[in-house]
Amino acid sequence: MMAISDLLQKRILVLDGAMGTMIQGYHLTEEGYRGERFKDFPHDLKGNNDLLSLTQPQIIQEIHRQYFEAGADIAETNTFSGTSIAMADYHLEDLVYELNYESARLAKEVAEEFTRANPDKPRFVAGSIGPTNRTASLSPDVNNPGYRAVTFDDLVTAYTEQVRGLLDGGADILLVETIFDTLNAKAALFAIEQVFDEREASQKGEGTPRVPVMVSGTITDASGRTLSGQTVEAFLYSVSHLPLMSVGFNCALGADLLRPYVEELSDKAPFFTSAHPNAGLPNEFGEYDELPEHTAASIEGFLQHNFINIIGGCCGTTPAHIRAIADVAAKYPPRRVPANERLPKFSGLEPLKIFGNNSFVNIGERTNVTGSKAFARLIKTGDYEAALAVARSQVEGGAQVIDVNMDEGML
Repeated sequence: MMAISDLLQKRILVLDGAMGTMIQGYHLTEEGYRGERFKDFPHDLKGNNDLLSLTQPQIIQEIHRQYFEAGADIAETNTFSGTSIAMADYHLEDLVYELNYESARLAKEVAEEFTRANPDKPRFVAGSIGPTNRTASLSPDVNNPGYRAVTFDDLVTAYTEQVRGLLDGGADILLVETIFDTLNAKAALFAIEQVFDEREASQKGEGTPRVPVMVSGTITDASGRTLSGQTVEAFLYSVSHLPLMSVGFNCALGADLLRPYVEELSDKAPFFTSAHPNAGLPNEFGEYDELPEHTAASIEGFLQHNFINIIGGCCGTTPAHIRAIADVAAKYPPRRVPANERLPKFSGLEPLKIFGNNSFVNIGERTNVTGSKAFARLIKTGDYEAALAVARSQVEGGAQVIDVNMDEGML
C-alpha cells in the first residue's frame, strides 16, 4: 500500500466528518450507552460517545463505513475524549487504554475492508486526540487567575496512555485536534514522542514504531486567535519543532469564516495543510443547518487556490457533506509544500521572526539555571510563582525573547 505521504503528493485526501453528529442520529438512551457490560454501573453514562466503542461497536463501525462509502480516505477513531482526564467525569478512567485500543481496532477493521475492495484507494485510520476538558494555560476561576485545573505533567500522563492504546489498536496516523490551548497540544506531542521512543527502544522485527502526526488548531472567532490567544503564525511556530505530517484548523467556524486563516497557514506552513470546518454556524437550537452543497461550495474556494492537502468536516457534517466535499476535491491538485525558511522563529501569543536585517533583539537570560543562582534556587525549591516573576520582570524590562534553560546537567 502506498504511504500516505506519497499519496498527499498526488492528490487531496479526504478526512471523514462528525462522529458526534452521527451518533445523535441513533437517539440512544441511557440503556443504549450502558449496554450489557455497564448495565449496573452506578453513574450516568449517557453522552459518553467514546464508550460506544465498547457497548455499541456495530454503530461505530457503521458510521466509519458510511464515511468511507462517501469517499473519505481517512477515518478518525471514536476517541475525541479518550483520556483519563476527560473520562473522570464518568468515573471511567481505568478504561482509557481499552477504549482507545478498541476504537482504533474497529476503525482499522473497516478501513482494511475498503482497501481490500479497492487497493487503488487505500483507507487510513487517524487516532483522534482531543484537547481534554481542562486547560493548562488558563484559569477556570476568574477570582484566581493563577489557578490551573491541570498540570502539564498530568496531561502528558493522560495522553501517553491514550497514544499507546491508539497505536496498539492499529492507528495509521495520530491527529491532535481541536486545539484551543497550545500548551495542552504540546503535552500531547511530548507524550507522542515519548511513546515513539519507547517503541523504538523495544522494537523487534520489521515495521516502524512511528506514525505520521497531524496537528489541527481551532480559531475560536473573528479575532483570528486560538482561545489561549495565539495568532495563526504563532500557533504554527509553537508546533513546528516536530516533523509533522500536517498542520491545520478545525471546528468553531464554517468554511467561509475559516478561509482567511487557512490561507495564511497555507502560505507559511512547511508541512501539508488540513482543514475540517463545521457545517456553518449552529442555529439558536445548537443545530447545524448548512446543506452539503453549500459546505462543498465554500470549501471549493480553498481548493481552487491550492490552500489544502487534506480536507474534511467537523461538527454538523455527515456522509452527505463528505460526499459533496470528496466530489469537489477530486477536481483539484493538492497544495505544494513551500520550502522551510531557514530563519529563527519564536512565538508567544504573537510570532517573532528574526531576519538578517533585524535591529537589535533583546534576549532575557535570567530564566537560566546556570546563569542565575537565584533562578536555579527557585526551581530547585519548587517556587514557580517566584520563578515566573523573574520571567515577567525580563519582559517588563524590554526582552523580546526569554531564554528558559533548565539543562544544568548538560552544560
